[in-house]
Amino acid sequence: MSRIGKQPVSIPDKVKVEVKGHTVSVEGPKGKIAKTFAPVVNITVANKKVTVSPSADESRFARAMYGTVRSVIAGMVKGASEGYAKELEIQGVGFKANLKGKQLDLALGYSHPILMDIPDGIKVTVTDQTKLKVEGADKQLVGAVTAEIRSYYPPEPYKGKGVRIVGERVRRKEGKTVA
Repeated sequence: MSRIGKQPVSIPDKVKVEVKGHTVSVEGPKGKIAKTFAPVVNITVANKKVTVSPSADESRFARAMYGTVRSVIAGMVKGASEGYAKELEIQGVGFKANLKGKQLDLALGYSHPILMDIPDGIKVTVTDQTKLKVEGADKQLVGAVTAEIRSYYPPEPYKGKGVRIVGERVRRKEGKTVA
């Protein structure tokens, strides 16, 4: 049995949780999130708490999933009430970012600018043309957008140029030596 899955998820005052079948909808001040889960778990809402339990068949998959489902629902509640944010920084001469409406314009040393469409539910803020902040209610979507931006030019180990997540360490390598 999962120790995480047994614990109920408490619902803050400003957040509304609704369960229809195996779809959970969470609405709060930071946004609305809905996810559908496998039918091997039972999800109930009572007394400002969400409880998750494995289905009656107690299969191995049901026991494995109910802790995961509880953790995802806890993340949805936190995202709807507080939101999630990740910060990126761009390092390199001439490397910069600008917002053009719902598109992020990245100049990363290629012969062409990179235009990335920002998905709904995500807010990107650019400061100093080298610092980006990705915010949203859905933890998975914030991480996916951050990873996509980083993937356009990951930090390289020789000069350290590229797009990196704030706090990320890049192991530097020594260049060629002249004999």
